[in-house]
Amino acid sequence: MKFGYARVSKNDQSLDVQIQKLKDAGCDEIFMEKVSGAKDDRTELNRLMDKLRKGDIICVVRLDRLGRRMMKLIELINGFKEKGIEFVSLENNIDTTNSLGMVLFSMCAAFSEMERELIRERVKAGLDVAHKKGRKGGRPKALTPTKLETLLSLKKSGEFSVNQICTMAGVTRSVYYRAIAEA
Repeated sequence: MKFGYARVSKNDQSLDVQIQKLKDAGCDEIFMEKVSGAKDDRTELNRLMDKLRKGDIICVVRLDRLGRRMMKLIELINGFKEKGIEFVSLENNIDTTNSLGMVLFSMCAAFSEMERELIRERVKAGLDVAHKKGRKGGRPKALTPTKLETLLSLKKSGEFSVNQICTMAGVTRSVYYRAIAEA
């Protein structure tokens, strides 16, 4: 069976053009969704995934209708292949039912992997440079030495509740309890 998947990001956008192209491509059933491609929770795509069986074909107008992140797309399409499900992207000329389409898809996967590796190298180099300059990564500490001193003196006085101390010191209850345990 040939299934189509159409998606737009906003409610005011129309699915009509995609639906017509999927019908013209011979899709037996079309799943439609109005949700951002960056979101992982897509109800109609999940319904389609549950319905797919070995020998089925999933068809989209463009790759970006299925997802935004290339690595996620490649994982998804490789998952299709492992289950014996073919994939067609009409405007990207990717058709895993033939060898040329598989070559194009493999090239996309290779470029995506290369891009991911380059990004990883740049991030690592940037972190190394920052570390050499004395910058520490991560989130700023919630409890500065001044806040810790304030917190401990307020607690020691015994005049204030935990909530009052947290408000005065400008920290959350979890930071308060952690500081008391470590002090």
